[in-house]
Amino acid sequence: MRTLTLGLVRTRYEVLMYFRQSDTIFFTFLFPVVMLGIFSVAFQGLGNVGTAPDGSGGITQAAYYLPAMIAAGILLSGVQNLAIDIAGEKSDGTLKRLGGTPLPVVSYFIGKMGQVIVTSILQIALLLAVARFVFGVALPTEPDAWLRFAWIYALGIVTSAVLGIALSSVPRSGKSATAVIIPIVLVLQFISGVYLAFNLLPTWLQNIASIFPLKWIAQGMRSVFLPASFEAIEPSGSWQYGLMALVLSLWLVVGIVACRLTFRWIRKDR
Repeated sequence: MRTLTLGLVRTRYEVLMYFRQSDTIFFTFLFPVVMLGIFSVAFQGLGNVGTAPDGSGGITQAAYYLPAMIAAGILLSGVQNLAIDIAGEKSDGTLKRLGGTPLPVVSYFIGKMGQVIVTSILQIALLLAVARFVFGVALPTEPDAWLRFAWIYALGIVTSAVLGIALSSVPRSGKSATAVIIPIVLVLQFISGVYLAFNLLPTWLQNIASIFPLKWIAQGMRSVFLPASFEAIEPSGSWQYGLMALVLSLWLVVGIVACRLTFRWIRKDR
């Protein structure tokens, strides 16, 4: 109970610190919202997506890009945010100082995970509000769609957060963390169906993207927010829920093992 209590206190501290950093707010919290607005406005001249041959039906560009931006937000909140943040704390001595306090490592992780969950939920709520009230996107009304969203989100955000903690050991210093982490995140977004329609990518690139979790998070969010007719457009012709859960779970295990092997209050090379 003491460890949990300290973790919840740490969560509050982490959330407050998160919203005091203007660069983090823009490039992690508001970035998907900004990109949703850009794609919705820039591509509206192309008409609806998934229209019938006679030009009827389909969904707006805003509705089409909404699930992609939610998936991108999950990746940014977990992987990019934590990897850069923890690498900076290792470099500036914050973790070394925490190592000299009674704060358990588990409480520190609870604080980081709590911050990611709180901020990502707020981010998704903002995305949904902008999509609904600014661009007129119709949100799902079926309870099973929101239950599906809940398990995909939960598995996706926990996996992203764990991988972010593991990746924090890659940069050599806090100053290099941004240069190391952001290109990885950016490339994954381009090949995983976030900025480009996944079914239009070459098969070999689809196969590479399918190894990583973002492709499956984006696919899962499409299954929640896009009409059922879009399932046939997927390269496999289905949403592949079982394989989606398996891949994300495997990455979660990989991330936990990597955290256990690499995380230290201070860097080994110091």
